[in-house]
Amino acid sequence: MSRDLIAHNRPVYDDLHPRVYGAAAGLVAWFVLSAWILFDRQNEVELSLMFVSVLLFVAVFLPWLLSQIWQRYDYRHDPHPRSIPFREWRKGEFAVWGSTINSTHATIDMLLPLAAVAFGLTAIGIVFLICASLAP
Repeated sequence: MSRDLIAHNRPVYDDLHPRVYGAAAGLVAWFVLSAWILFDRQNEVELSLMFVSVLLFVAVFLPWLLSQIWQRYDYRHDPHPRSIPFREWRKGEFAVWGSTINSTHATIDMLLPLAAVAFGLTAIGIVFLICASLAP
């Protein structure tokens, strides 16, 4: 562990690593799949599940599409000459509103709500199935 109060010579990144976006999309897919698998037991639920699925698809697809457009027409700075490995990216700093935070903390801040919702819905669905199977 370093004794420096301020970490020196750490690179500062202004965008998240592609693996973080992949993990976020995976957690959203987990949420949708667990909703369909664990709660699709009646005909009345299918319409609500379809609306939620479309909403989450748009919530993932639209930012991805905008990021592709941004990368194509961004002339502010040159793209990185090589892709940055995740280990190197997570040791750096992440630019947030004129300040910086640790990249690992930025990743946790982004993925924690998605993981809590996805895993929480799965746990609720499992309890729902157990209670439904034990009901007379």
